[in-house]
Amino acid sequence: MIVGIDHVQLAMPSGGEDKARTFYVDQLGMIEVAKPPALAARGGCWFELGPVKLHLGVDEDFRPARKAHPGLLVDDFDGLCAALRTAGHAVADDHLLPGVRRAHLSDPFGNRIELIEA
Repeated sequence: MIVGIDHVQLAMPSGGEDKARTFYVDQLGMIEVAKPPALAARGGCWFELGPVKLHLGVDEDFRPARKAHPGLLVDDFDGLCAALRTAGHAVADDHLLPGVRRAHLSDPFGNRIELIEA
């Protein structure tokens, strides 16, 4: 029986670790955690914040996820969206779900990220 989600993995191109850190740590406020040594040689990065775990793994035939995406609950929705826009990210508000404030943007590799007001 499934009881939860341990993590979500997104793909990234080889050598993109610094871009990933800038986006996921500096702009989204997540914390990088060390990958186990057996996996670290593959490249990529792991990020966490509370119960949220995002893993970015290197894919040699990388193509960004433009439809599949993590939906991240955000407690300061307006503040984060404003900070991301100031940092140069195109944050698109989405009003399709009544009563739900959400927005979409892309990480540095073109992977879709959804932000949802908590």
